[in-house]
Amino acid sequence: MKTCLVVDDSGVVRKIARRILESMDFAVIEAEDGSKALELCKNKLPDAVLLDWNMPVMDGYEFLGHLRRMPGGEEPKVVFCTTENNVAHIAQALSAGANEYIMKPFDKDIIADKFAQVGLVSPATAAFA
Repeated sequence: MKTCLVVDDSGVVRKIARRILESMDFAVIEAEDGSKALELCKNKLPDAVLLDWNMPVMDGYEFLGHLRRMPGGEEPKVVFCTTENNVAHIAQALSAGANEYIMKPFDKDIIADKFAQVGLVSPATAAFA
């Protein structure tokens, strides 16, 4: 079973993401900021990270930089999930090593589609989301 680390300071967003991801057969781990997420990654890297940008302690952009510099840190597929929608912000996330980008609010179809685009689920799985 693949694992997905959901990093968001909103408990509600983490709960919604958990329900969606578990229905897609992912084991879900949660962190409320980038610092806690980094500690979890030091123990075991997930297959995927659903990552918020704006969080206290350590934001998603800073976390992503640390993750990508870790041994094996280039492996997890990272999908930024945020309310930031300007093109420069999206370009910054992608150049920092994000694999994809989705906007809040999201639903199962959006996550399934993006996870299919980065190779985490098959396109057929995404089609039946």
